Amino acid sequence: MSKDTYGIIATFDTSPEIYKAAKEVNKAGYSKFDVFTPFPVHGIEKVMGEKRSTLGSFTMIGGLAGFFTGMAIVAYMNFDYPLIVGGKVIFGPIFPFPIFYELTILLAAFGTLGGMFVLNNLPKHHHPVFEYENFGASSDDKFMIVIESEDPKFDESDTSSFLEKLGGYDVTAIPHKSETK
Repeated sequence: MSKDTYGIIATFDTSPEIYKAAKEVNKAGYSKFDVFTPFPVHGIEKVMGEKRSTLGSFTMIGGLAGFFTGMAIVAYMNFDYPLIVGGKVIFGPIFPFPIFYELTILLAAFGTLGGMFVLNNLPKHHHPVFEYENFGASSDDKFMIVIESEDPKFDESDTSSFLEKLGGYDVTAIPHKSETK
């Protein structure tokens, strides 16, 4: 493994080709690879061996925080300054429903947004694949797969020939440049 190489990238023309290639790369034992497509390809995360996202736990924590914050605000206001009108109880879940409902939604959304930033390591202003001159085509009409040099099975020549055997073309080594310039 060369410290100057981030990985090997290969280009494919169709979604069935990239789907098959991702399946074969996973089957071959590579664990550190990524696929870039111009549109979502149904089921590609399964053939890549991706696990279910933990983003839902961030949403749940935010939602519960919002719910209990809303209930605490209502409880504090009603006991600190009781306003008994029409025989209503000092504290009940019916009349303050809009308050804790809206806070639940608001803090669940903030939890989701914060979790997305944490799980995706954002903000990341530069990625080594941007050094590949034809990478922009992956947002237009090309499909690309990158096998990273950090993968235990990575060997520059073997990985390049493996990707060519899968039908990839323009197989190129991506230089590993630092994020700070």
